[in-house]
Amino acid sequence: MFIDSDLPDPVIPDEVDLVVEVAEMISVFAAQRLVRVEALRRQALADAAVRGRVLTEVVERGIRLELAAALRITEHAAGDLLGFAEAMVHDYPAVLASLERARVTERHAQILVAAVNELEPELRDRVLERGLALAEAEPVGTFRRKLRALIDTVRSATLTERYAHAVTKRRIVVEPDQDAMGWLHLYAPMVAIHAVHSRATAMATTVTADENDTRTLDQARADVLLDLLVEGTVAAHPEQARGIRATVFVTVPVLALLHDTDTERAAAGIDPAVVEGVGPIPLPLAKELTGGAAGWTRVLTHPETGIVLSVGRDQYRPPAALQKLVKWRADRCMAPGCGIPATRCDTDHHIDWAHGGPTALTNLGPLCQGHHTVKHHTDWTIQHVPGSGGAILWTSPTGREYLVQPERSVPVFRSMDSNGAPF
Repeated sequence: MFIDSDLPDPVIPDEVDLVVEVAEMISVFAAQRLVRVEALRRQALADAAVRGRVLTEVVERGIRLELAAALRITEHAAGDLLGFAEAMVHDYPAVLASLERARVTERHAQILVAAVNELEPELRDRVLERGLALAEAEPVGTFRRKLRALIDTVRSATLTERYAHAVTKRRIVVEPDQDAMGWLHLYAPMVAIHAVHSRATAMATTVTADENDTRTLDQARADVLLDLLVEGTVAAHPEQARGIRATVFVTVPVLALLHDTDTERAAAGIDPAVVEGVGPIPLPLAKELTGGAAGWTRVLTHPETGIVLSVGRDQYRPPAALQKLVKWRADRCMAPGCGIPATRCDTDHHIDWAHGGPTALTNLGPLCQGHHTVKHHTDWTIQHVPGSGGAILWTSPTGREYLVQPERSVPVFRSMDSNGAPF
């Protein structure tokens, strides 16, 4: 028997390949189910029309009942399925086609359709194409977050007016619960709520650092807020917990400050101001915060001199300014699909300090405690992508690679030769 030695070795699928194959089949079948559910609905309506039944709502209730009984689900779930199928087939054929090709999961499609449906009709086309591209590229958690950011940016031209109306509804609501407990709901500007949570977390973290304090972070955070609101003081807490103030990042494009309204800013093609963990904020509020409000770290998106990019091998712990820049750049944990805010993450050396890794912007990234542990104690590896502005490449134990981009990029400066070419 003749064997051609030039033929490539056959690729044998591993266990992950087999799981992915089934997942892709599920997406294909999900698309087929939606097409058939919509065909069922249309045929039932057509049959009802032939019989002279004009009470469409009653007919649709009958369709919903039959679908629920056939699939052994609730009528509510059947109604959601019917509505989703109708939208996918008639309003979002591009999303349906992507699902049929297993480029997105059914969950991606559900999130995208629900979000676009809530938009003003004139904005839907501006979001759909870019949203679908995100769905095809990102895990569900990251996709949901980036889609929300995209929608917030698209709607930002009217943000000032919508915010002014919404802020008039601020209030506090008490909700009793069992066992002599209850909930205190505060509806207020998200910027202020985020700052309150940040300060409470910082104080609670300091308090629970005492080995004699057995409270969880949630318990200590609640106690801190109650002490501040009921007593007006935190005298019951250790000295080091007093005087802590919230620190939150607000990022403002410099050119945005030259405009008076969000409508003007949006017309000029300039992105809105953004607060870490909150999203876009009205331009007047951004100007107030960048004008010197205490407790805010202002990041103007323009190259500035004097920024600390590296301390090389001179020290292990990054200076405070470098840590802030690393976390601002990423915004989130830099593990695939993770949504934990960077402010709650460790600043990790991609190449371990013990193995010669420098304390530099090009070797640092935020990882949450769980993914930090995975990185150090499993066969997962990560590396900074040179010239990417902060992207890192994860390699799994099976050899698969996952590229994670930071939320924001930091300019990469390269040396030039005499002809102006980088080297």
